[in-house]
Amino acid sequence: MDGNLRVWRAEGQSFLQRFLLWADALDPLLLLKSSDEIKRARLLIQTSEKTLSEPIQNNQTRKAFLLSLSSVHPDTDKIIPILFRPPAFMPLTLPWVIVSSLQHQAKSTFFFQFVFHTYTTAFTLLNGNGTPKAEEYSVQQKQIFYGLGAISYAACIGALPLIFMNRYTVKSPLVQLIVRKLLPAPLLGLTSAFTAAVVRSPEFENGIEVMDRNGKVVGVSRNAGEKAVRETALSRGVLFGTTFFLPEVLVHFVQRAKLVKSPRALASVRMLLITSVLAGMVPVSFSMFPQCGEIKREDLEPEILSSTEETEFFYNRGI
Repeated sequence: MDGNLRVWRAEGQSFLQRFLLWADALDPLLLLKSSDEIKRARLLIQTSEKTLSEPIQNNQTRKAFLLSLSSVHPDTDKIIPILFRPPAFMPLTLPWVIVSSLQHQAKSTFFFQFVFHTYTTAFTLLNGNGTPKAEEYSVQQKQIFYGLGAISYAACIGALPLIFMNRYTVKSPLVQLIVRKLLPAPLLGLTSAFTAAVVRSPEFENGIEVMDRNGKVVGVSRNAGEKAVRETALSRGVLFGTTFFLPEVLVHFVQRAKLVKSPRALASVRMLLITSVLAGMVPVSFSMFPQCGEIKREDLEPEILSSTEETEFFYNRGI
C-alpha cells in the first residue's frame, strides 16, 4: 500500500481527522517545493518503519507526508503537474467561480463555465484512481474524449437559462430571480458532479484495484470503482453548489440589512464571501469520504472473494 494511502488510513478515519489533514496538505506554499524535495520526501516515507496504523509523531516525517499528499499520485507514484495538485485547486478555480457567478450574458457565461469545467475535469482526471485498465485501447484517450463531451454539455447547461431568457425576452422580476439567483447553484453543482462522473467512468466500467488490510492487491473491482466515482462526484457537486448558493444567501441578507449601499462595495462583499466559502468548502468536500476507501466483502464480485478470506478491502478513492 502506498505511503499516501497508509497515512489516510491511519489518520483519516473520521471527517475531522481528514479535514485537519487536508487543511495542512492544501497549503499553497507546498506548490513551491521542487521535484527533488518531493522525491526526498517520498524516500523518507518509504524508508520509515511506520506501521499501517501508527499515528505520525515525528515532525519531519509529517512534513514529508504532507508534501507527498499534496504532490504525488498514490497509484502511479508520479509527481502530479503543479497546476493540478490539490493545493492549486482553490486558487485556480476561484477566478472562474467569481466570473461565472456574475451571470451577465449567455456567451460569456458559456465561455467562463467552459474554462471552469475544463480545469476541474482535468484535475479530476489527473487525481483519479490510477489502476491500469483495459489494454486494447488507451483509457486516458477515452477519458479525454468523454471529458471534452462532458465539458461542452456542462457549459451549455450552465448558459441555457440565460439563453432562454434572452431568446424569449423574459424580463419579469420572478424570472430574473430564478435565472440569476436560484438556478446557478444547483446547475453548477449538478454539472460539476456530472463531469467528474463522466471523466472517471472507465473506473466503474473496468474496475479499480482493491487491497487487503496488509496492502496486498487482491483483485480489480467494478463495484469499488463505482463507489469511488459516486463519492467523488457527490463531493464535487456539494463543493460548487454550496460555493454558489451560500454567498448569494449572505449577500441577500447584507442587502436587506442595508449594510452596503454602493454597487461596487456590494460586488466586493460578494467576491469576499465567494472566496471565503470556497476556501472552506474545498477541504470539507475533499474530507466528505475517506481517501483510502473501504468496501465490505459482501459488496465485492465473487471472483475476488474466491481468492481471499479477508472481510474488509481498501482502494484509492481519488479526488
